[in-house]
Amino acid sequence: MKNSLQKGLMVIITMLCTSWMYSQDVSGLVSDSNGPLPGVSILVKGSKNEAQTDFDGRFTIKNVNKSAVLIFSYIGLKNQEVNVDGRTKINVVLAQDRSELNEVVVVGYGTSKKKDLTGAVDVLSSKDFDGVSNTSPALLLRGKVAGVQITQTSGEPGSAVTIRVRGSSSVRSGNGPLIVVDGVPLSGGDVSAEGADLLGTSSAKNPLNFINEADIESISVLKDASSTAIYGARGANGVIVITTKKGKSNVPEFNFSTSTQFSTKAGNFNVMNPDQFVAASKAAGVPSIPADPVAGTPAINNQDYGGRNYNWEDAVLQRGVAVNNNLSFNSSSENSSTRVSFSTSNNKGIVKNTGLDKYTISFFNSNNFFDKILKVDTKLLYASINDQTTLITNNASYIGNVIGSALYWNPTRPIYNADGHYNVVSETYLNPVQLLDSYKDYTNTNKLLGSINAVLRLGNHFKYNFLFGVETSNSTRKSQILPTMQIQGDAFFGAVPGSDPAITKYGTASIQGLSNFNKTFENNLNYTNKFGDNFNLNALVGYSYYYYLASGFLTSGKGYDPAQTNLIDNIEGGLQNEFRTSSFKNASELQSFYARADATFFKQYVITATVRTDGSTKLGANNKYGTFPSIGFADNLFQDKDGILNNLKIRGNWGITGNQEFAPNSAIGRASYGNNGTLNIDTNANDNLKWETTESWGIGTDFTLLKYRLTGTVDYFYRNTKDLIFPVPQASTQPGPNTPRNKNLPGNLINQGVEVSLDYKIIETENVSWEIGANASFLKNEMKNFSGTVGTGGLNGQGLDGAYTQVITNNKPLYSYYLYDFKGYDASGNSIYTNAAGAPAGLGDASKQLLNKQPLPKINYGFSSTFKYKGFDAVVSFYGVAGNYIYDNTQNAYFFKGAFLGGRNVTEKAAYSEQAQGDPNSPSTKFLQKGDFLRMGELTFGYTFTGALIERMKCKNVRIYANGSNLLLFTNYTGFDPEVDINKQVNGVPSAGMDYLAYPRSKGIAFGLNVTF
Repeated sequence: MKNSLQKGLMVIITMLCTSWMYSQDVSGLVSDSNGPLPGVSILVKGSKNEAQTDFDGRFTIKNVNKSAVLIFSYIGLKNQEVNVDGRTKINVVLAQDRSELNEVVVVGYGTSKKKDLTGAVDVLSSKDFDGVSNTSPALLLRGKVAGVQITQTSGEPGSAVTIRVRGSSSVRSGNGPLIVVDGVPLSGGDVSAEGADLLGTSSAKNPLNFINEADIESISVLKDASSTAIYGARGANGVIVITTKKGKSNVPEFNFSTSTQFSTKAGNFNVMNPDQFVAASKAAGVPSIPADPVAGTPAINNQDYGGRNYNWEDAVLQRGVAVNNNLSFNSSSENSSTRVSFSTSNNKGIVKNTGLDKYTISFFNSNNFFDKILKVDTKLLYASINDQTTLITNNASYIGNVIGSALYWNPTRPIYNADGHYNVVSETYLNPVQLLDSYKDYTNTNKLLGSINAVLRLGNHFKYNFLFGVETSNSTRKSQILPTMQIQGDAFFGAVPGSDPAITKYGTASIQGLSNFNKTFENNLNYTNKFGDNFNLNALVGYSYYYYLASGFLTSGKGYDPAQTNLIDNIEGGLQNEFRTSSFKNASELQSFYARADATFFKQYVITATVRTDGSTKLGANNKYGTFPSIGFADNLFQDKDGILNNLKIRGNWGITGNQEFAPNSAIGRASYGNNGTLNIDTNANDNLKWETTESWGIGTDFTLLKYRLTGTVDYFYRNTKDLIFPVPQASTQPGPNTPRNKNLPGNLINQGVEVSLDYKIIETENVSWEIGANASFLKNEMKNFSGTVGTGGLNGQGLDGAYTQVITNNKPLYSYYLYDFKGYDASGNSIYTNAAGAPAGLGDASKQLLNKQPLPKINYGFSSTFKYKGFDAVVSFYGVAGNYIYDNTQNAYFFKGAFLGGRNVTEKAAYSEQAQGDPNSPSTKFLQKGDFLRMGELTFGYTFTGALIERMKCKNVRIYANGSNLLLFTNYTGFDPEVDINKQVNGVPSAGMDYLAYPRSKGIAFGLNVTF
């Protein structure tokens, strides 16, 4: 027995010594297609001997047997096993993982492999962008993500963008998703002031314009409660997480890109040209008459057949040109990484006197301290944005704005008189060129987003993260219209010094300022551990504090001397009793406590549990805090199997999120001072105002098929929003001051839908690849248990002001149309509508009908194709919507028989209509059109140069490309463009699908160059 034990010990000692004698250190470099990779794991197969690559992608692993096998692994790339075979130097290039389920996704407060997610999350990386610069990063998502609808409200450069993730989940509160940039949640409010109320108001610009597309690394879209509940009260409408680029290269690297785009108008209103106008006038029996001896022009209610040169497009439109330049530098070492970028974007719009100039700077720096125990990241994004616009407004009266006046101008009437002066007709019939030349509107916005993020490693399992972020913006908007431009309603009476009789003065000017200062504090502790081979745990606890401060001012003047031209810099030079100034300042705070646990069992089952408690100063004293939980489950049924079915995961989740996107101080009694110190009570206090909450659940599946060629996702979701926040009428606030009060009204907004996303690799070889992708979402929403009817979708135009087209009411979708049902004309040319009994009737006996038609699309879809052959590449993308209706307020206000017979230009359809001249153009289904469309978003052809010439130029990469945007549109909509969403809210209740004198959308061709040194 003793001898056997001794022999056994000798064998073990001999094996250990032999292993030691034949072990060695192995070092090398690990890269991917873009260069060296930091953070790659290298494991000796069958042991716990492991190492990682440094910032240069280099590694050294000790005590490796000469016959060992090394396993190289990196999230998002394919694992690779390499036989040592006695070598001491091994260089490896990792390939892209064939399964997208191993893709790394940025989620709330961290990252995760897609296969480990229990929620619905989609991600776009920079390689998915279409290769041409957009003024807003939101536009990159158009048609790319199932369940996400992106609508640019008009074609104006930098115009606002409506973002909806899985439809609308609120009636009055904000419906836009929370935007998080590098861990800092944006405030979500406007960063520039609205246009002054002159022939209507105009919307603020897109708050995301400050981000340069070339600085974006990835965009993650978190869509359901399992993924958004970690953001609690701000996650009800989804979350978009934008991650900017960092320094990666181990040697200094420069990248320069430039593009130039030429644009023209894409749509058309088809108003009559001069010859058509003359023919229609003669057919209607309108004679030509001599010039009016008083006004010097033809009378307004007759036609002038003298001139034939006017074209509305020539009067107010031009060729648009956009020039974009980007320069970036990045470099990294073992303990630091830096990236700096500069960009300029100069965009001249297709409407004269409009455009956007943007200048951005970004800075990233990361440093490791104390043997990589502490890591500190610093990020700065700065943008200076200069907007120029003209008088294009959301709610112009029948007098019109620049677009309206250009459309209705008699095309046989000259713009200029024989003496070279403007042809002035009247205060309600405006010369479009004079209006264009008389108006100035400039906005300068400076935006800064900065953060410091410190990560402290506490042993092998704990990590403490601290983030401090600042978001600031300062915007000044200056506008004026010259006193020589005489507009009805813009006239003011004052006395000239030294004279007795009153005279009429015109002209207005305004200066508006808007400033925001927001602070973010994030503290969280992360615990990660692996318990054997069958259980992994990732837990997070944290505390957040947010502070949002907004302030602004307005100074305006009216009634200037006709000789004055620079009103903005002499704003006090108008009539003394028309000089106005006002200011505001408000703040809100939000503090939160949150926790999340991700557990993986047997490498197959995943459970995610989240809870967050938020407290906000916006809520009533009795309900300031709300708790928002969620839980998700996933089962990876098949993982990396060969054959037809390669991966299959099923998911399910439930959770509650909140919505705090309503005005600060909504729960308290508010008062404001008016002229001469009068005190006005604005709202009545409500100590019981509580969170508007959304309960949701969903199921989904992720899969890869056909030898990893087909990847897909299918989701079903159901959302129920309750405790809807509304300002109730004065009578409902009694007893108390006779003012509105914000209350939680009974009712449920139900949203449900199905999302499908598919990607298929048709060809995948060394020299040729071809991939297609498609996605679609099918949405349905409905109000339940809601009493009363709330109107929105306001109209403008002669006889239309104060009318509305949409309602929010029980058992109907949001913003359902509520209109007279047009049935044609009677023998006298008067409109016929449906009455309450469903029979035809005149307007006096007709009743509005609640229609089964809605402005929100029932279907959103998109598809794309990417083809590569050696150095050549081609990408095409389409997107579209179906099942929605658009109300054409432009046609309602301008294109009818009475307008034509009154001297205004219209479409041929309206000019030859059976309609009587005196028939009121009442809001009806006559102006309701299907909004279905399919648009080619982008078409790009490129070529990447390789070979000795590029190497002699010391270049790593040179690519040239040509891009076409909005080249094709398939739709039956007769307005400018079906992709429109003009703000036509009523009493703060938002609208959807309204079209009114929108800035025309453009189509363009761009040429670009990308060079990396």
